[in-house]
Amino acid sequence: MIEKHIDITTRAGAMNSFVVHPEEHGPHPVVLFYMDAPGKREELHDMARRLASVGYYVVLPNLYYRRSHDYWLKERTEPALAVMFDHMHSLTNALVTQDTEAMLRHIDAQPEADGARVGAVGYCMSGPFVMAAAAAFPQRIKSIASIHGAQLVTDKPDSPHLMAPKIKCESYFACAQTDRWAPPETIAVLQQALQAAGTPHRIEWYPGTEHGFVFPLRAGIYDRAGAERHWERLFDLFRRTLPQ
Repeated sequence: MIEKHIDITTRAGAMNSFVVHPEEHGPHPVVLFYMDAPGKREELHDMARRLASVGYYVVLPNLYYRRSHDYWLKERTEPALAVMFDHMHSLTNALVTQDTEAMLRHIDAQPEADGARVGAVGYCMSGPFVMAAAAAFPQRIKSIASIHGAQLVTDKPDSPHLMAPKIKCESYFACAQTDRWAPPETIAVLQQALQAAGTPHRIEWYPGTEHGFVFPLRAGIYDRAGAERHWERLFDLFRRTLPQ
């Protein structure tokens, strides 16, 4: 495996990113990995490595680069969480779409990456971001996955569910049974929007899980069975939509 810590040039500056891909048999299909609110950290690097190990060129950017190049949540205290939410609320679908444009330029210049085969996965706060990416780049993004995505339906003009008519690729939504960021009534609105738009999609509920269940270091929340199911679904989605 080849690992790199690089800076990707964006409209706002240098977006520090973790890139990992197999050493041989490229160019490889690409997976854009959008982080959750606690930030880019070794736990996510390990998840990116798992994706890369089965044949993908994975790009994991620090979406908070406009504010910090090294932030990640180190303890779940009230003051620390307040800082995290402040960072999280600084992001918008429009800003992350700009960052996605920069990532696409990056992969197009890499001989190890196949820019014609691009998928995306977003966790928690980034569920909306993969939808925004697919809506903005329908000719580039071949599939997306939102894993316990948050705020998928809002009252704002850029609500993710309103983007459904622009999303042409296959979309997968993994939903925790208990999730205040994405309760059943929210997912029902999302599903209605996807069905009305004719967007190819699958929404799957994970019984007995809570928001954040895929993260191995999330004490008291991590659900091994659910996490492994999510990996199975990701591998299947990308295998079908980004054939190697």
